[in-house]
Amino acid sequence: MNMNASPTKNLAGQPPAANGLAMVRLTIGAMLVWVFFENLGKGLYTPAGYAGLINYYIKASHSPAAWKAVMGVMAGHAAMAAPMQAMAEISLGVLLVIGLLTRPVALVAFLYLASLWISEWGTSWIWELLVPVLASLALAVGRAGRAWGVDALLARRWPSSPWW
Repeated sequence: MNMNASPTKNLAGQPPAANGLAMVRLTIGAMLVWVFFENLGKGLYTPAGYAGLINYYIKASHSPAAWKAVMGVMAGHAAMAAPMQAMAEISLGVLLVIGLLTRPVALVAFLYLASLWISEWGTSWIWELLVPVLASLALAVGRAGRAWGVDALLARRWPSSPWW
């Protein structure tokens, strides 16, 4: 048995797992872009819309009391927090779709989506955000930008960089 054989590659020259991760990356990125436009249409990036949603989570969710305190601070500063959330959602989504700086972006997406998951405990189906949370973590670990992304071009120039 030849232990030095290279892994199977497809027509694009990428291992099949890289293409699978790229599909997940595109899906999570598209989801974040979609959510941005959905929330924009609902007025959730206005101070009143943002504060209303966060206050709903404070009252209805089963989040830990310490987390509810953090949410209370965010609701109290909705004029600043709402546009920050909007920028986070659209930026993370676009960067994942184009596959630029995928590892750090996916890690930030993991943390961001995990915070939303904690905020929504008891108000929605538990798997609704848990699957994208874990998928984002897999993107960070799996270097998902090296197939079908800008990171693939950057990796040719700097192959040992931890950023892609």
